[in-house]
Amino acid sequence: MPNPANLTPAHLEQTIVAPLEFTGVGLHSGAPVKMRLLPAPAGSGIVFRRTDLDNFEIPAIGRYVAKVSYATSLMRQGVLIQTTEHLLSALIGMGVDNVIAELDNLELPILDGSSLPYVEAFLSAGIRTQRRRRETVRVLRPVEVRDANKFIGVYPGSGYSIEYTIDFPAPVGRQSASIDLAAETYGTFIAAARTFGYQADEKRLRDMGLIRGAGPENAIILGSSGPVNGPLRFSDEYVRHKVLDLIGDLALAGRRIEGHVVAERAGHAMHTALVSRLIKDRSAWELAHVPVSTEPADLTVTAEPIDELDIAVLADA
Repeated sequence: MPNPANLTPAHLEQTIVAPLEFTGVGLHSGAPVKMRLLPAPAGSGIVFRRTDLDNFEIPAIGRYVAKVSYATSLMRQGVLIQTTEHLLSALIGMGVDNVIAELDNLELPILDGSSLPYVEAFLSAGIRTQRRRRETVRVLRPVEVRDANKFIGVYPGSGYSIEYTIDFPAPVGRQSASIDLAAETYGTFIAAARTFGYQADEKRLRDMGLIRGAGPENAIILGSSGPVNGPLRFSDEYVRHKVLDLIGDLALAGRRIEGHVVAERAGHAMHTALVSRLIKDRSAWELAHVPVSTEPADLTVTAEPIDELDIAVLADA
């Protein structure tokens, strides 16, 4: 057995110290919603609870994935939870394993369009370790999903690293980012990146029943020459937001991934297809504990910034 003195928060499950409350509107439904995050016992995982439907619960796992076009949604026995990715991303990114998310409507609040409000709330309330070793989904062999010029794959590797490339019409263009994920890097480099959309697409999407809660306060709105509601938070905010979405969608594996993820022009549908393909192939992964050093625990953390490529193409992505 490892020396308990060498068990750091990276090795143990965690939950929030106290309940947290968020209010707002759903990005696509435009419906008002109140959400409370509650501490949960070790081993619980992340569970959504619809307080408006007799506290009906939906675990945040891949088997309940429903709609995955412009957001990721879960459904169980006809009960829907929409736009889960930003909260799930913040939980995984900040190392929170066990939480109950209560909401009184079908869609999570979009807040400012990023995961930053969640991260700030976690840090303000506190995150506490629990008496249970954390398990990861350790990738043992490559698993890939391809669709024409779109691609996503996950490969064996230590830690959790991501390479993501996007290629959107102007003014976004082609951009790439890479990150080795840790709570410190997530909060600094990923959490604040906001969702984005093109002003020219607004009417079409609203006619489809989408983005009814979107506005300049919760999304980057792109005109022909750039954001109409700047400034950007990062010169490459768009691709960072895609990394944020990916982390949230891959959380539906039920645990943090241990491996290397590469994505090219992917999106929610391909993210969740990768989760499904990975989890269904039991030869491709195993449940594993984060290795514990036999040396005295070293809590020093170093973080490298995301690589910023193609910034010349108004790469404010």
